Amino acid sequence: MMYPFLTLDDETEITHSDFLPTEQVKIYIEKPDEKDCFHHMVCYLPDYSVTDIYGFTEEEVEKYIQIIRSTAHKLQFVMRNA
Repeated sequence: MMYPFLTLDDETEITHSDFLPTEQVKIYIEKPDEKDCFHHMVCYLPDYSVTDIYGFTEEEVEKYIQIIRSTAHKLQFVMRNA
């Protein structure tokens, strides 16, 4: 199951999973797009590995990784208190 975490001003939605059996947390980033419907990517914590990138430029991927890095401490708090 994925849980809402952040909604950015550009309508990008960031959601997260519970801890997976691999001890990772899946972060899913999705942004509406007129042409493609949605751009999306997946990031796994704690190593910030990125997979399944669709529609995002390298600069956008880096931007969202920086957002995740700067807020990951809040995500851990949310998950521990769920």
